[in-house]
Amino acid sequence: MNILLLGSGGREHALAWKIAQSQHVRQLFIAPGNPGTAALGTNVPLNLSDFSAVASFVKQEAIDMVVCGPEQPLVDGLADFLANDTSTCNVAFIGPKREGAQLEGSKDFAKAFMRRHNIPTAAYQTFDGTQAAEAKAYLRTLTPPLVLKADGLCAGKGVLILPTYDEADAALDEMFAGKFGTASAKVVIEEYLQGIELSVFALVDGTGGYVILPEAKDYKRIGEGDTGLNTGGMGSVSPVPFADAAFMQSVEDQIVRPTVNGLVADNIPYKGFVFFGLMNCAGSPKVIEYNCRMGDPETETVMLRLQTDLVSLLKATADGTLSAMQVVSDPRAAACVMLVSGGYPESYAKCYPITGVSQAQEESVVFHAGTAVKDNTLVTAGGRVIAVSSYGSTLSEALQTSLHAADTITFKDAYHRRDIGRDVTC
Repeated sequence: MNILLLGSGGREHALAWKIAQSQHVRQLFIAPGNPGTAALGTNVPLNLSDFSAVASFVKQEAIDMVVCGPEQPLVDGLADFLANDTSTCNVAFIGPKREGAQLEGSKDFAKAFMRRHNIPTAAYQTFDGTQAAEAKAYLRTLTPPLVLKADGLCAGKGVLILPTYDEADAALDEMFAGKFGTASAKVVIEEYLQGIELSVFALVDGTGGYVILPEAKDYKRIGEGDTGLNTGGMGSVSPVPFADAAFMQSVEDQIVRPTVNGLVADNIPYKGFVFFGLMNCAGSPKVIEYNCRMGDPETETVMLRLQTDLVSLLKATADGTLSAMQVVSDPRAAACVMLVSGGYPESYAKCYPITGVSQAQEESVVFHAGTAVKDNTLVTAGGRVIAVSSYGSTLSEALQTSLHAADTITFKDAYHRRDIGRDVTC
């Protein structure tokens, strides 16, 4: 197969790493890709918001399958665009059409879907700017801390957790005034769920068939001990020790299967990944959010533990035959440590030379997240720069290997957390 993978981050490098291992691949293209993916296939300088350019490339290179990594093209309707073009409509596309992508693109859509299909989640109500008084009254029916979520996409920055009613009132006014642009024209207010988070991933084939991939836990805060500002993710581990067979059976019975059946019942076309952001609330799983793609940096550990051929799973997703597939997971643990630029997640400098990657690759798998090549030198090009992932017989061993490898990679003001996974291993 000729496969086109869309995206440029650590998630896409991890997907490319796994896809390239498949015997089903004839050619792998990554658009736009990064210096790491260049070693696995052919990088293509496509603008993913230019759907016509994507379609032209698909036709030009006789692409058999398109795999979409990031959420924005899905929410904007790339799958619909290709499906409506007679020259690309028969190309397999891994990712939902625009309506299904609203599970991530609209918090209100997702919460209404969960309510309609009795999927456990936090109590909520949605308000717009004309309902500020009603929204503040609803806040006072909840016990702090208080959760405010911009309805639309905000690159992971649209969720606020406030300790007091006054702070929540002020934040609500800012959101309605355009703090997150049009994304916060509507705001979802929901109860705070107490517990431990984890990420569960499934592939869904649109006919009711699905498979569940290895679970993971990511770490969003910049500081050790989960302190400081939220980031796109500072690392991840898989498996998650508390997600035992009984807990995962509850996840499948109460959340995954009702979600898949709900998509079919609502006639929502969906072929692709579903990310379930979950909270373990005293042993009972509840949904915090859906994403319509794989998570990052969870993909950087999930792909290490996925032993089943990924392209075979993707082909079954496109063909509607996932019910006949089985997922086999590596019994080893995997831990990912993210190296970030100093100043991230706020302002940071770019174009600092990176050294030590080859040495790190001797014991770990190194995924590029925000790198570039300038004057034949690998340099930093983002806030999250390099994801170092490693196997281990235990999570602690995997973490120590990743930390050792991460310490060999250097660039100016580099930073990484050293406690990824320790909360669930000690």
